[in-house]
Amino acid sequence: MVKIGSHVSFSDKGLRGAAKEAASYGSGTFMIYTGAPQNTRRKPIEDQYIEEGKALMEEHGIGEIIVHAPYIINLGSYKEDTFELAVRFLQEEIRRTDYLGVKQIVLHPGAYTDKDAEYGIARIAEGLNEVLAGIKDTGVNIALETMAGKGTEIGRSFEELAAIMEKVERNDRLTVCLDTCHVNDAGYDIVSDLDGVLEEFDRVVGLDKLAVIHLNDSKNPRGAGKDRHAPVGAGWIGFKAMYNIVHHEKLNHLPFILETPWIGKEDSSQRPMYEAEIALLSGTVQQRFGDGFLSDVEKLDHFFKKQDLDSRQFVLQTWELLKTDAKAKKADGREPMERLYDLIAADNLFPDLSEEQVNHRLTAWFAGEHLLASV
Repeated sequence: MVKIGSHVSFSDKGLRGAAKEAASYGSGTFMIYTGAPQNTRRKPIEDQYIEEGKALMEEHGIGEIIVHAPYIINLGSYKEDTFELAVRFLQEEIRRTDYLGVKQIVLHPGAYTDKDAEYGIARIAEGLNEVLAGIKDTGVNIALETMAGKGTEIGRSFEELAAIMEKVERNDRLTVCLDTCHVNDAGYDIVSDLDGVLEEFDRVVGLDKLAVIHLNDSKNPRGAGKDRHAPVGAGWIGFKAMYNIVHHEKLNHLPFILETPWIGKEDSSQRPMYEAEIALLSGTVQQRFGDGFLSDVEKLDHFFKKQDLDSRQFVLQTWELLKTDAKAKKADGREPMERLYDLIAADNLFPDLSEEQVNHRLTAWFAGEHLLASV
């Protein structure tokens, strides 16, 4: 069975809280930051309810998990203080990852800011050499993440990742995290030519280096270079393509991590769609939600058909409108799920369901024929 999970919180309750949250979504894996991703403040890893968390993981059948390095690490910086902080902090994060017994720490390679890509690649490799030389052999791999291509970030192409790896002495400790939103935004056609993209990755980097998949739809068309995640099925990639990625014979052994946006009209009611997304992508909707849920999705499908709405066409037309019509975006910048939810609420279609429950059914509606095939 495929292992799908999500990014979960690692806060006051440490690994125990993270495992409990992951289990509530039906996760088979999950990803954490060992502290806030925006700063260097860290509680001692020994105090983070590690054994309690591992017991919960075992209880719920969760095995391999992933750590993500903080965003503030920039090994591509030409500024010495920023570079040295990145090296020291990444070393500490690797030690914390090793203490947890986790084998992969995902890292945004870095940005070259005022220099150029050639400088950035060399600088990142220099930083990785320092990082790996300064720690004992922990068995933790650094998974360089594929990036979308915004700004001056490195990793927008497979060639850039390969160039970094070639310059790192202990590159046996380097792997890759492939982010579906990022590679779409970087220009790779994972929707209609997934096999071709994987063949290119194998040729340039090597599929044996692929260790983690970040599973995100995209608010932008292929090649936009923007990095804006969308809920599964509610973006330009679409449910069908994401389902194909999860179940591809060359990928289905890997951990898949959702980083999709939280949905809701008010901050207090915003919730992730992880539970529905995991069930849909793993083919466990009926077991997870029951026959009543499927009946509601059929009711929803009938409701939208009466309005001549096709899920894929509606999603793409809405994003196209928001991309090309500045006046429409300013007057009504609502995204596809928001617009569809408002139609449902206006008709009082599900008066007894919460906003989160309605959005779960909308997420399932995006799956279309694939939902029916999985039950």
